Amino acid sequence: MAGLYHLARLNDRWFRLDEALRFADKSGNCIHIRWLPYVARLEEMGTYSWGSAALAWLYRCMCRVANRHVVKLAGPLQLLQSWIFWRFPRFRPERYETFGWPLASRWAGYNPSGSEKGPRVQMWRLRIDRLQDREFIWMPYSSPDVLQVVHPEVLEPRHMALWRSVTSLIYFAVIEWHQIDRVLPQFGGVQPCLNPALNIDFLISKDGRGGDRWFPYHLQKWHLYWDDRAETVLRFDVVADPGPSHEFLEWWSQYGKRFLSPDMQLGDPRAVPIPVEASQRGPGRVPDMDRPEDVPDRRRVERRSRVGTRRSQRDWNWLEHAMDDHHDAGPAGCCRSSHLTGPHLYPEIADQPGTLSDQQSLPHL
Repeated sequence: MAGLYHLARLNDRWFRLDEALRFADKSGNCIHIRWLPYVARLEEMGTYSWGSAALAWLYRCMCRVANRHVVKLAGPLQLLQSWIFWRFPRFRPERYETFGWPLASRWAGYNPSGSEKGPRVQMWRLRIDRLQDREFIWMPYSSPDVLQVVHPEVLEPRHMALWRSVTSLIYFAVIEWHQIDRVLPQFGGVQPCLNPALNIDFLISKDGRGGDRWFPYHLQKWHLYWDDRAETVLRFDVVADPGPSHEFLEWWSQYGKRFLSPDMQLGDPRAVPIPVEASQRGPGRVPDMDRPEDVPDRRRVERRSRVGTRRSQRDWNWLEHAMDDHHDAGPAGCCRSSHLTGPHLYPEIADQPGTLSDQQSLPHL
């Protein structure tokens, strides 16, 4: 989360050709034709927010790999690896002490072995479970040795404001939500109890396939959130010891999944006390935000509601109403029975609203 600090904003003076790897997928060395308009003029490449697009693509790839049917992870994995190593010193490989700009190039040559996948997963889960609260660095980029190599343009106020903006991240049809209010310690704040996360399951289910659509028009609402990103910058107190508050740790201890390893691999008790430093930080506070409405993925619910109703979502009770009208009409309305019981039934159904004959006249989206 909140990796815009790590990505910054690439411009035409220090945009490198290998930055195309930030948007890698599973197609090998192929690239989509949609990229051509954005690289046709090199002098305009600095006008795009490549960092936010790469972060949106990374978030989407991590969501996809959470599906049990997905076995390979795509996306800017070098950035994800760098994020882990900068914040978890115990996980860093040896002989990678020197670094420069960009920061992710520090571990560019690191390529772990792919053998013994099962034991490696168990080992890393156990190492994560045994981490102590002081073995995670919330703000690794604020150290003096890192600030000496950071490009000076990254620290300009117009870019620093973007790191703290709660807005949409856009990469063609990919829309992700930049919820830094859930990771305030990465920006020097105290993390209070979390507000409900924005539900964008419907947007996550879209990948741009199945039609030729102009994304800024079809997803105009989310492009407007990005245009107004300067109005959604969070302002909070920066403290000397950032981290989770006491209330957050109590909530996390009660509802969170604290351990990844099975009980047989854990030799320590699970009653880990909350550190005293958490009480000294205070409760923390997130300013009020105007967030968009949830867009849950309700396709499964809608499919179930359409069972027995063909392709229409309308209530198919017109036949019952017709029978009631026929019953209320009495003997004088007996002539209507031929429309309900004889061979005229199907032509009558075809003329009802919401059926196939009506849908065929609708324009295509």
